[in-house]
Amino acid sequence: MNNIETAKQIIKQELNSNIKKISQLGGGSINSVFLVELETTKIVLKINDSLKFPGMFENEKKGLLKLNKSGVKTPQLIFERTKDNLAFLALEYIPNGNFGNWELFGEKLAILHSNKNKFFGLDYDNYIGSLRQINKKEDNWKGFYSNQRLLHLTKFAFDKELLSKTDSKKMEEICLKLDTYIPFTEPSLIHGDLWSGNLIFDQQGKPVFIDPAIYYGHPEMDWAMLSLFGSYPETAMKSYCNIIPLENNYFEREKIYQLYPLLVHLILFGRGYYRDISEILNFYS
Repeated sequence: MNNIETAKQIIKQELNSNIKKISQLGGGSINSVFLVELETTKIVLKINDSLKFPGMFENEKKGLLKLNKSGVKTPQLIFERTKDNLAFLALEYIPNGNFGNWELFGEKLAILHSNKNKFFGLDYDNYIGSLRQINKKEDNWKGFYSNQRLLHLTKFAFDKELLSKTDSKKMEEICLKLDTYIPFTEPSLIHGDLWSGNLIFDQQGKPVFIDPAIYYGHPEMDWAMLSLFGSYPETAMKSYCNIIPLENNYFEREKIYQLYPLLVHLILFGRGYYRDISEILNFYS
């Protein structure tokens, strides 16, 4: 039985609804994604290999629910299920609108970041892309960002011969000096993978957050990710700063935050991301 036939079975069991049409939205090395038209509504169905990516959809479900509870819009969860080594996640289908209310996005991101915690990290590990994201708790940002993000992935990349010993040494030097670059912050709930592909605007222009990699971290991480793989208008940050003002000289430290997603991409997709990492290491070390 192929994936689509299994999906039809699961939908019938979970929703007791006939499928009018099923079409592929995308797919790659992680998930196959389908738009499923039912009798009265449409849903998005994601399928992956539950042995290759154990717990991925359970983590995504928990992340979406936590984001939604924290005051931002996410797709409604329909069901999450595993069958025959396949994992299924069904979500509300939200079609893209023709415009985005970036001012509202800034307000909503500030609301998300207003959710504070006693520690950095999370009660469980999750995923960023297909890479396992380690969220071991730390009581300060320097320790968490150094140990659970930069140094952890630097070793991973070095072991895969994607970084040199010199690169590793420069990363260690940056980690030792993190306090001189990055201002103090309380742990804030962040999206964790907020690039332009994980942000959509519905038909009313309202922002919708998808595919989270949540943890309690530095709120500036989300801004750095958004500008690394996309852009945003000034009105977005201005409306955010009306609620949560950023410390001075944010753009002078933005690249330090971008080291983490660049390391993730280096490990997942190869040496095409090395040059950006090397330039940041040379600048700050």
